[in-house]
Amino acid sequence: MKALLVNGSPHEHGCTYTALNHVAKALREEGVEPQIYWIGNSSIHGCMDCGKCAELRCCVLQDKVNEFREIAKNFDGYIFGTPVYYAGMNGSMKAFMDRLFFSDLWGQRNTFTMKPAASVITARRAGTTAAYDQINKYFAHNQMPIISSTYWNLAYGMKPDQIEKDAEGIYTMENLGRNMAYFLKCVDAGKRQGVPLPSQMRPQPVRQSAG
Repeated sequence: MKALLVNGSPHEHGCTYTALNHVAKALREEGVEPQIYWIGNSSIHGCMDCGKCAELRCCVLQDKVNEFREIAKNFDGYIFGTPVYYAGMNGSMKAFMDRLFFSDLWGQRNTFTMKPAASVITARRAGTTAAYDQINKYFAHNQMPIISSTYWNLAYGMKPDQIEKDAEGIYTMENLGRNMAYFLKCVDAGKRQGVPLPSQMRPQPVRQSAG
């Protein structure tokens, strides 16, 4: 079993990475192989609503979004981490997730359907719960079971060393890793017992944008 952790911060080893690293530690201790993927600090273009992903089965823009999807298809669970900018996720992470999930839906790839996901939010002080609500909507729309912890998945600090001093944030991250590992084990046990995924209607996806 493998879990892919996404560092959406422009800082490769900043606060978001520090929080994710504690999730990874708990996953590893529970026998789940974690990998952290950094989206980088180069510009990530927002979705253009061109609809080409329905034809190409990937985003028309060749960058981190398509690269990530090819990696992600080999994982069992996902944790998306972001810092807070103005009470929401940072701009590059927003563009990354918009295009990732939109092109996966329209391309009918179903990369993430029914796979568990969680969010990790870091901030100096405020805006964390708004960002938490924002990022979890991507998972709910894609039928991804949302994994929670013993509190909302938040950690506070302006610098990595301050994150490390947030005792409640740290044990929340580590409990999140344990909960994700438990859920992945349950899914694996279900597969081995022949429990099928639910049958569903598959209507043509409806584009959300009106132009």
